[in-house]
Amino acid sequence: MRGCAGGRRAAARRVRARRTGGSRRSAGGRGGPGGRGGGRSPAPPGAAPPGAARPPRGRPEPGGAGQHAPLRTAPHHSAPLRTTPHRSAAMAPRSAAARRRTALAALLGLHVVAIAFALEVSVGKTNTVMALNNSDVLLPCTFTTCIGFQNLIFTWYFNSTEMIYHGQIKNKASEPFLVGRNPRVEFVGSTTKKENNISIVLKNVEFSDAGKYTCYVKNPKEKNAEHNATIFLTVVHKMVETDNTVTLIIVGVVGGLIGLLILFMLIKRVVLFIIKKTQDGKKECLVSSSGNDNTENGLAGSKAEQKAPPKA
Repeated sequence: MRGCAGGRRAAARRVRARRTGGSRRSAGGRGGPGGRGGGRSPAPPGAAPPGAARPPRGRPEPGGAGQHAPLRTAPHHSAPLRTTPHRSAAMAPRSAAARRRTALAALLGLHVVAIAFALEVSVGKTNTVMALNNSDVLLPCTFTTCIGFQNLIFTWYFNSTEMIYHGQIKNKASEPFLVGRNPRVEFVGSTTKKENNISIVLKNVEFSDAGKYTCYVKNPKEKNAEHNATIFLTVVHKMVETDNTVTLIIVGVVGGLIGLLILFMLIKRVVLFIIKKTQDGKKECLVSSSGNDNTENGLAGSKAEQKAPPKA
């Protein structure tokens, strides 16, 4: 049996060799320079004829002579794929930044609203007061709040260290009550009216009373919001009267110049109006005189043409 199998294999090899040789010869004859198929390349050695069925890969034909060499594939060095992050992952930092900006804008808006509705303390248009020695002087101070107040505390300080008046206000319907004060200080304000006035009067001022006076207010209803305003007191021995003569002279001169300018503009308009009327009257006179001349000379359109011819 082994001999029969070996003989069959040898016969098959010989048949394949003949076919391969014939295909080589036909390819060499046609693929030469003078052949018809000059563009075809010769088949590589060991290749199957065109009509033969190709064996599956990885299964060499039995037999040593006709066995195909295994294909050696070089390792495939593929470039690393650059994967783009998913859209949701890419949008995550942007969304986080947007949330941060939104939160910052909200905080800024709250801060602006807090400033708009915050506690404010004022001592008037000017922060300087002049008083005569041994006289009484008013130290003004008012506060405003848009959300109201409750158990509000206000304090007056001299040179930021010495407390000269300390009071408390329960609510808008009640007047302040005294907590502590200097004997020469008297409270003259009121908080039940439209304006929250917490002014004080300093009696019998002396030169040593000159300095800085601070009005400090704290409102627990606004989360213990605090604010203050400062006024400076100057004590003099004699009040110096201000001579307003120069000021009055300057104001009078400026007012006179403005009046003269207005008067000049009015006169100019009147003169221009009169001149225009005069020129219009002259034009009418010229037109009427030219019409009369045409009538006397018998020109077209004149009264001379309208006369009937004399009868024979």
